[in-house]
Amino acid sequence: MDYKNEKLFEEKVFKDPVHRYIHVRDRVIWDVIGTREFQRLRRIRQLGTTYLVFHGAEHSRFQHSLGVYEIVRRIIDDGFNGRAEWNNEERLLTLCAALLHDLGHGPFSHAFEKVFTLDHEKFTQAILTGDTEVNEVLRRVSPDFPQQVADVIGKTYPDKLVVSLISSQIDADRMDYLQRDAYYTGVSYGHFDMERILRVMRPAEEQVVIKFSGMHAVEDYIMSRYQMYWQVYFHPVSRSAEVILIKILHRAKHLHTTSYPFKYEPVHFKSFFDRTFGLEDYLSLDEGVLMTYFQWWRKEEDAILADLCDRFLNRRLFQYAEFDPAKEYRKIGELERLFKEAGLDPEYYLVTDSSSDLPYDFYRPGEENERVPIYLQLTNGELSELSRSSEIVDAISGKRRTDHKIYFPEDVLESEGNPLYEKILQMLRGE
Repeated sequence: MDYKNEKLFEEKVFKDPVHRYIHVRDRVIWDVIGTREFQRLRRIRQLGTTYLVFHGAEHSRFQHSLGVYEIVRRIIDDGFNGRAEWNNEERLLTLCAALLHDLGHGPFSHAFEKVFTLDHEKFTQAILTGDTEVNEVLRRVSPDFPQQVADVIGKTYPDKLVVSLISSQIDADRMDYLQRDAYYTGVSYGHFDMERILRVMRPAEEQVVIKFSGMHAVEDYIMSRYQMYWQVYFHPVSRSAEVILIKILHRAKHLHTTSYPFKYEPVHFKSFFDRTFGLEDYLSLDEGVLMTYFQWWRKEEDAILADLCDRFLNRRLFQYAEFDPAKEYRKIGELERLFKEAGLDPEYYLVTDSSSDLPYDFYRPGEENERVPIYLQLTNGELSELSRSSEIVDAISGKRRTDHKIYFPEDVLESEGNPLYEKILQMLRGE
């Protein structure tokens, strides 16, 4: 039997708290899971700094990737197999893309990307097509198979139905992380009837569509996503931790460029500070490496770096205040002046941050980052865009919600009874 179609002698299963069991029968999938690049995902949390708010949120990108794979496996093997619209020759490609879609995430994912201007999807594609163990496994299928997997993840693969299973407004990625993140944070918001959605999913020419009878399950899914973003993903305390994490890396980069004599040289970061890093430098980083440096840097002579690292490690986070940039833009300039006068560097101790989400959008031709909407399949076979049938979805369609906050070290400002500190606090609190 050729490698592409080879099955394991005995099915392997992973016990999973969300999906109960994750099933692996394909030799290719089992071999990919065993590569060092995929095993690295065990050392990267799915929710970054959120564990400092919801203490159970210690789950990893490894767990989530297996979950996305299992959802796609069920969709294809239990729902699509045998239907005329589905080409089963795409099965292994779709499963591999589902399993590997997050392969390029770095430590503390989005915060790390923000500091070094990186894109985890591009790193995913680079790992798939580079000199890696994952690439070696995928090339056993065919020489062009690694590039095909990369194209699905990059959303350039010709079969749009395959792409939509991994990346769309109702895809396996979202269906797993909403339920998994809800489970590990202990909240109820992210739960929805996935079993019902999987039963009413149908393959169409360019994307997955939903039987009309499943509309209410999709409404529930969209509202679950909305609630998870504002109650968990954009939680202001988690954002405070992320702000401090970003400032640690900014400070270390600044010290490196000004030839500061580190007690503990940032060996793993130098190539990133100098923009000379390669794929192997990226793969050598995980959250354990960052946390080790933060432990060391607590003892540095630089007071700002030492303080920020201690704050992150021991959860002495910044406080936050609401901020309206349209009305209060002059306030920032005055606060920066007062911070400098008080001996606090506003670059690191006065930070504005915004969160923004668009829970569902319909098709607007020509717009940047246009979103393909969710379609309902009517009883006569015709397709109808979701918000035209659902009053609930119509109420939130195209409505972007944005939140702005200022973060600052309230513990310092309250510690000394300094009149200048009191004035700063009054301004921050809007008193």
